[in-house]
Amino acid sequence: MPPHPVPLGFVFRSRAKDEKAPADKAQVTDSKQTRDPQAPKGRPTPKRSEAQTQRRSVAQTPSTRKEAAKRQRDDRRVQLEKQRQALASGDQRYLPARDKGQVRKFARDFVDSRFCIAEFFLPMAVVILVLSMVRVGSLQNIALLLWLVVIVMIVVDSIGIAIRMKKQLSTRFPDVPKKGAVPYALMRSLQMRRLRLPKPQVKRGERP
Repeated sequence: MPPHPVPLGFVFRSRAKDEKAPADKAQVTDSKQTRDPQAPKGRPTPKRSEAQTQRRSVAQTPSTRKEAAKRQRDDRRVQLEKQRQALASGDQRYLPARDKGQVRKFARDFVDSRFCIAEFFLPMAVVILVLSMVRVGSLQNIALLLWLVVIVMIVVDSIGIAIRMKKQLSTRFPDVPKKGAVPYALMRSLQMRRLRLPKPQVKRGERP
């Protein structure tokens, strides 16, 4: 009696199912298995503050060029407003770069604490100009003489301010760069007190 034939489909089918079954089982097991809380995740968990900062930066990122330009204008407007307030209050944080620093602050206070002949140059120039326009020889001669006197007085006073200020700066700020501080002070002395920016923070006669 011939042996019972083995179906070919059974052989091939069994091997395919046997190979596939462990893989399917492993996938199901891996997907349903609960991860150990102590097991490493492959990356550190971000802190709450860092996560909030990242979300905020993503939310604040402009999506279009028009929005970016508008945001840039708004930031510029806010910065200018802070700078305007700093020029009135003397807040060092928001002052322009040319006015920042303790050396520049001392230079401003040094000039603001005294009477400078140069600050009266504009009013005197107006008076001299009016006198020179009058068609009277004596008045025109007086105007010319006043021009010379005013110029000499301003030069002498400015030289005195520069010498005294250099000594003060060398004493108070021996290790700090002082480049440009004296010309900065002399330029400020040419302005009328009420028009100076940043606004004077000391009274006349008060030691800086």
